[in-house]
Amino acid sequence: MTQRLPQEEMVLCVRRQLFDELGSFQGLNFEVERYLPAFLARKNNGFLPRAQAENDPSFKQLIPYVLLVHAGRVLHYVRGKKGGESRLHAKGSVGVGGHLNDSDESLFSWDETAYRAGVAREVAEELNLQTSYRDNIRALLNDDSNEVGRVHLGVVHVFTLETDRVARRENALTQIGFLTPDELRARRDSLETWSQLCVDALARLLDCA
Repeated sequence: MTQRLPQEEMVLCVRRQLFDELGSFQGLNFEVERYLPAFLARKNNGFLPRAQAENDPSFKQLIPYVLLVHAGRVLHYVRGKKGGESRLHAKGSVGVGGHLNDSDESLFSWDETAYRAGVAREVAEELNLQTSYRDNIRALLNDDSNEVGRVHLGVVHVFTLETDRVARRENALTQIGFLTPDELRARRDSLETWSQLCVDALARLLDCA
């Protein structure tokens, strides 16, 4: 999509036009097969400098948003001030993940294999999962109601964990712990927007667990 400068972070993006052609939506969409294969076709994605992508709504940055679940409880944390996205500081979250980049891939676009490897790396940067898990991609998430959402498109994963042995690696994740759906709903107003959307649809998201 563009040439990179030395040491400039490049983030995985798709064109907003493709999203609109497939059928844009607000909130969660569970028709994963309608969207994700097209987004992960090599001809349809590529990398942009993050500074450009954050301010260009003609592109959507693909963001894995991973819910970690054990025995019906969902991992919750609060984003500390050391987190990378200042617009989300002090917000509660049930999603782990972030931008996918080309730092360890000599590719200009990604397929599903590269994408899934990127998701695993992203989660491992933030958490130490001392357990086995099953990964299900459950939904796509879009929120054009705010400046953060307009340039991002979430891919909602559910990691069903064998045990609850999870520790943080990233200091920006604070107050980490597993909460029941009722406890999360009680905290809804303190959650970031994407987490609010996931909590509202939690029963359906966890139907695969």
